[in-house]
Amino acid sequence: MVKTYLTLALYVLFHYGLMAQDFAFGSLTSEDLKLAKNDLDSFSNAAVLNEYGRASMVYNDTRGYTELVVDYHVRIKLFNRDGYKHADIVLPAYKDESGERADVLSDIKAVTINIVDGRIVSIPLDKGQVYKENATKYLTYTKFTFPNLQDGSIIEYSYRLVSPHIFNFKTWHLQDDIPKINSTFEAIIPGMYTYNVILRGPYPLTTQDGKIARGAFRIAGRDIDCSHMIYGMRDIPAFVVEDYMTASSNFKSAIYFELSDMYRLNGSNIKITKEWRDVDRELVTNPDFGGQIKRDHLFKSLLPELLNDVPDDLGKAKALYRHVQKNIKWNRYLGKYSENGVKHALERGSGNVGDINLTLIAGLRAAGLDAEAVILSTRDNGVVNNVHPVLSDFNYVVAKVSIDDRDYLLDATDPLLPFGLLPLHCINGKARVIPLKEPSYWIEPTSSLRSTTQYTLTGELLPDGTLNGQLMTHSHGYAALHKRRELANFNTIEDYIDHVDERTVGFDIVKGEIIGTENMDEPLVERYEVAMKLYDQLDDAAFFFNPFFLNRMGKNPFNLDERTYPVDMGAAREDRVQLTIKLPGTYVLVSGPDDYNMALENKGGRYLTQIKLADDTLTFSQLLALSQAIYPPESYFSLKEFFSRIIQQEKIDIVLRKTETR
Repeated sequence: MVKTYLTLALYVLFHYGLMAQDFAFGSLTSEDLKLAKNDLDSFSNAAVLNEYGRASMVYNDTRGYTELVVDYHVRIKLFNRDGYKHADIVLPAYKDESGERADVLSDIKAVTINIVDGRIVSIPLDKGQVYKENATKYLTYTKFTFPNLQDGSIIEYSYRLVSPHIFNFKTWHLQDDIPKINSTFEAIIPGMYTYNVILRGPYPLTTQDGKIARGAFRIAGRDIDCSHMIYGMRDIPAFVVEDYMTASSNFKSAIYFELSDMYRLNGSNIKITKEWRDVDRELVTNPDFGGQIKRDHLFKSLLPELLNDVPDDLGKAKALYRHVQKNIKWNRYLGKYSENGVKHALERGSGNVGDINLTLIAGLRAAGLDAEAVILSTRDNGVVNNVHPVLSDFNYVVAKVSIDDRDYLLDATDPLLPFGLLPLHCINGKARVIPLKEPSYWIEPTSSLRSTTQYTLTGELLPDGTLNGQLMTHSHGYAALHKRRELANFNTIEDYIDHVDERTVGFDIVKGEIIGTENMDEPLVERYEVAMKLYDQLDDAAFFFNPFFLNRMGKNPFNLDERTYPVDMGAAREDRVQLTIKLPGTYVLVSGPDDYNMALENKGGRYLTQIKLADDTLTFSQLLALSQAIYPPESYFSLKEFFSRIIQQEKIDIVLRKTETR
């Protein structure tokens, strides 16, 4: 992720350049009409021809507060039916907890423009087709769909938003999942407000201009000068989502505003962007955060039974962790604050993330352990601003316990998580530790375990071409967690084994068992008796089969021509396969995959294969090791080639020929 801090201040000498203006509604250019799908890229089914936004501030004398006024206008071309989804418009409007301060949408104007028999035909949106949907008590969607769509349609709409929520001013999203020819944004900000302005993403602005707008904001009968800034970008590529990434908002080009200071008319300053010491005090004294951590007395009656005969601190931590995991069910709501409180969570056995993990911290502290809260942002929520403390960036809390000079991060919301392993959605850059009595500090959570799977098949090939054998699969870390979550979806282990048998191509499961379903700290072991038909006519002089039937990759997860964001796998990975097959006679190896030893640059990973035939026993081994959790964008092509070569290797069969008997 690339961040650039832009300058936005009133008393800076701006040069006077070309100032932006909105484009005329419904007036198409020849370039708009001529633009075709492949003029931009080979995969986008629509494109933004032009986009304009203008945000300014007005003081509402009736309500007694400043409001943000945003005018938005966009023109989009739909190349084919797959692009029609961009004609389904959803506009959000928010309100605060009181319901008194709410966004207001107005002046919605929309038209579909088609070329019919060489003529331009405009079909305006029927206002009766605009409807509202209450998503939550704080969020309402205004929705509409453009009429009369056809391949090549141009859709255009505009609206005005008046909002009392001025903290983030207006985030301007320069990049989207379709390409944009042009995107321009005007920001007119009174001198009494100071914002931190951040350009996020890999692409530079093509326009950044500004001037002082004299007296453009009026409050209490006084005219206040404003900074009038223009930000623009042209020929913006589509952002393509690919596997192994965090929230796309982390990497799309966009301009973010964050209110840092306000100045009263008398010249006094109100500092909005706080220091961490202010945030620490706010969290520690908050009854739904620090107040809940301090409720360790609620565990006094539980501890004698829970910790009976537990010899050491690590055992105590594990016992408390398991108790909270098993007895408090997550209600699927996120949050860094407690929703109902530790007492309620213990008595009712349910709660949000804050309820569960703050309860865990209170319990650990009751046992005399060094436990603290850690606030973070989940992968879908985006990374946090580590320059200025912005509490709204954080949407999750976990526990940290320090034992014998080692720190363990714990999340008790998932009963399948082993001790010390955070779920992948919590591995997302920096997190902030909030001690009750000391200053807070940054940590960067990483996976404490690599994701490891080992497949071992030992079998005998019968004269009829059937391979009978035993398949053992050992899963550790996230691989084990993934399988345990799969298991949880079935009523019995037998149902799960039947499901594995149905989805497995190439062999049948005769019977099976699974070991390690109760102890999450142990590997999950699957043991199956399997049968597979390798060949029908073993009486022939030669036969062949493909040895990559276990853990076959099949498809390259990396297919972009360019990736501007990291490959984030969350954890290092290691997969091993070992086949040992007794043959019905003596054979020679005619051909097969070459013994392979391929390495990624900078010790980023390895891929090994090896085949041996000794007497009547064939062995095949394979190792795929990815030693890094995150690979930078400059390693993308190496990874892409690495996986491409693996897939080519997987296509090669083993050919065996029976030797002459004497």
